[in-house]
This record gives sequence, C-alpha cells and structure tokens, in this order.
Amino acid sequence: MKVLVTGAAGFIGMHTTERLLAAGHAVTGIDNLDPYYDVGLKRARLERLRRHPGFTALEFDLADATALGAVFRNTAFDRVIHLAAQPGVRYSITHPHAYAQANLVAFLNVLEACRHAHTPHLVYASSSSVYGGNTRLPFAEHDAADHPVSLYAATKRANELMAHSYSHLYGLPATGLRFFTVYGPWGRPDMSPMLFARAICDGRPIDVFNGGAMSRDYTFVADIAEGVVRVMDAIPGADPAFDSSSPDPATSNAPWRLYNIGNHQSVPLLEFIETLERALGRTAIKRMLPMQPGDVVATRADVDDLMAAVGFAPSTPLATGIGRFVAWFREYYGG
Repeated sequence: MKVLVTGAAGFIGMHTTERLLAAGHAVTGIDNLDPYYDVGLKRARLERLRRHPGFTALEFDLADATALGAVFRNTAFDRVIHLAAQPGVRYSITHPHAYAQANLVAFLNVLEACRHAHTPHLVYASSSSVYGGNTRLPFAEHDAADHPVSLYAATKRANELMAHSYSHLYGLPATGLRFFTVYGPWGRPDMSPMLFARAICDGRPIDVFNGGAMSRDYTFVADIAEGVVRVMDAIPGADPAFDSSSPDPATSNAPWRLYNIGNHQSVPLLEFIETLERALGRTAIKRMLPMQPGDVVATRADVDDLMAAVGFAPSTPLATGIGRFVAWFREYYGG
C-alpha cells in the first residue's frame, strides 16, 4: 500500500516507518525537523529510513495547508498515519502557543486533506495523558477523559474530538491510539530514559519527582510500532451497539474508534531507575523533587479492546526493553 506517515523523523515515526517498509509498503514521510530537541538525531533517523528504496522524505510544516494539499493531490494514499505533534507535558506549560499550531492547526489540515482525498483510514496518535484527573486504574477507553491537567493533554483530547466530528460529518474512518510512556532505541532526549542515562553516565544527579512515588506504564517502541501497523488495517465502522442515550466514549455510530496501546503494567519510577542502573552498570545520584505541574501519579493501560481488535498488545519486559535502549545509547553516543 501507499502510506503517509507524518512525523517520520520522530521517535515513534521512525520505528513505525521501518516496520511499514519491512512489510513492503511504500511510505511517504513528512517532518518539519522542529528544533524542540536535537535536529541531528532527527536527521540520523531519516538517514536510516532513506536506506529503504520505498521511502520518500518531505520536509515542511503540516500547518502549511497548501503544501499538504499538494502532497495529497500527487498521491492517493491507502492509509494515513499521523504521528507528528509538539510533544512534552511540561513544555506545554511554558510554550502553549506551539501546541496550538502543531497539535490543532496541523491536525485540522490533516483531517481536511483526508476528507477531500477520501482516505480509507486515518490512524492518529493520542496519549495516555488525556486521562488527566481520572485516577481509576487501569485507564480504560470506555471511561470519560474530560479533565486534562496539561495543555498538551487537552490538545490530544481535542484531536480525538476533532476526528470524531469528521467521521460523523464526512464518513472518514479514523482511529486514535492513546500511547503510554514509550521508550527504546532512538528515543527522545527530553524523556526520562535519555535524561537519566546521560546524567548517570556523566555522574550528574537525576531529578526524581514526587519523591519517586510515581509509576508509569512503560511501553517498548517496537511494540508501539507493531500495534500501529496492525491497527491501520482494522478500519472502523459504526458500532451497531452504540447507544446515544448512554454513549460509550470509545466507540460511535460513526466510523471512529479509540484504543489504548500500553504494556498494561504500572512500574514504580524507582524500579525503572534501578533497571536502568543495572543495564548501565552504574548507580544514579538521585535528587528528590516535588510533583511537577501537569504530571499524574500513575498510569496503566487496559488493552483488552486492542487485543480483541488486532490480536496484539505490547508485552516486552522492562528489563529487555531497557537493555536494548542502553545498547543503542552506547552505540549512538559512543560509550
């Protein structure tokens, strides 16, 4: 198939594109190489993808509706996988306007392009952060997610609602995937695995928020990519059991669906740090700090719906995933 992947130079974007190329699909990747973090790392990811003859790279900002429209006029895509976004919970507190452009305007342009091109299926990245003030674990798609505690989370929830409106109005099949704390090789420098690994290797303290009393559903990136690729062929239709008098937040009478995609385990932060220490062979200097604005104490995914829909759910053990991350970290950064 012909597949468009936005954010192809990103962490999840690169792994997903590699998985698609390995399956024999032709992939067009769009990225604006935003300098939010090391552009050199993004270019290295793109160079890795360019080794595949089925990959075409385009560099522009999705907020440019004219440029995006031209891409859709030139190619009839069988699938669109929208992974581009301005990431980061804490950054959204200090740079809110970046999220309006990258996460709202850009996504609207993607929806419009898919609508006019009659795209058979749009798969887009949401986030576990949409659960916000909901503290009932595990997080389930059938629970309400209407109390975001960061602007980043609010924009991701807005994406889900925007997609629903296009599914309802224009019959655009759309599936949102709520990713849970993704880690692994080629990871983002602003996320804890990379921040911790660099600090530990340099002998600097690591920041441990909420005194370490936090836990996350850490999900290995290869599992995420596998889930995305499987979901793209699970084209949603209207749910015949949908009851508009008691609406299910995860389904619709439109061709629209939401899935969690996580490792369905909640690992304490201190256990995560210990696992990383063992893989690096070094001990971290811990600087205990209070809870940060926009953070939540714990996450864990209910993945029953994902398993039922595509016969797959992430399951890579933390020690295995961290081992693969550390092997890449040492190779890429040289020691």
